[in-house]
Order: sequence, then C-alpha cells, then structure tokens
Amino acid sequence: MHTVMERELELKLVLSPERSIPVPARLSYRADDPFAIHITFHIGSDHPVEWTFARELLVEGVFRPCGHGDVRVWPTKVAGRSVVLMALRSPEGDALLEAPAAQVSAWLELTLRAIPPGSEAEQLGIDDGLAELLAPTPADDLWLRDPWPSDESKDGE
Repeated sequence: MHTVMERELELKLVLSPERSIPVPARLSYRADDPFAIHITFHIGSDHPVEWTFARELLVEGVFRPCGHGDVRVWPTKVAGRSVVLMALRSPEGDALLEAPAAQVSAWLELTLRAIPPGSEAEQLGIDDGLAELLAPTPADDLWLRDPWPSDESKDGE
C-alpha cells in the first residue's frame, strides 16, 4: 500500500505575543513511514524546511501538552480559536508555530483511519521480515547437532 496523505495549510510563526507571520506548510503522512508525520515549511527560500516527528506526538498534542527536547506540542486558545502550538528547537534556532486545531485534527483523523494506531508495524512488514530471518534452514541442523560425542562409553568400554 502506497498511501500518502497531505494537507496544505497556513501556520503562523509566532514572533511575540502580539506579532506572527504566516508560513505556508504541508502536513504529510506516508504508509511507508507509518510512525512519522512530516511537516514541510515553505519559507520563501529555494529549499523548504522539513521536520519529521512521531505521529503519536501530534495526536497526543492536540489534546494535552506533550513532547520534550526538540519537539513539544500542546493545545491552547488564541483569541477564542482552538489552536495547536508546536515548539521546534534545532541548532539553527527555535520556532513557535501555531496551527488551526480543527484542520490538524481532521487530517490526523484521516491518517488514523488509514493506518490505525498499533498497526503501523504491519505496514513495514517487520513481523514478516523477522519471521523470514528467524526461519530455520537446512544448514541449521548442522549447527544444532551436539558437536561433542557423548562421554558415556558403550558396553562398559
């Protein structure tokens, strides 16, 4: 399955409590990387900025504060609107982004319906791959035999 779900939306880069600037962004979710979501920020340069982090982090962050370190996500209200804030930290600097909660939630719901939580590993074929790696082969019989003859002598020898 080659499911790709994308959503274009406008985020706000929060510069101060009184000032923010719009940042066009794309949320992406791919079945070939089912544990992650990707956010691409189009910041007016030749190379967009992409962040990748756990889908579970964004799902939880829609409801309650979560994350630590480089990515933190939490819901709040701004001027009476429900939003999701994402604090991103990198060696190049920090950013606080505001996303419309309804749009993020609706997009996340689509990803959760396509690949429900707990079924991500099936998309990657991890169980099948492990079963193949661990399946016995004819050569295993040689290794599983007792390499040392028994110390017990026959007929009292």
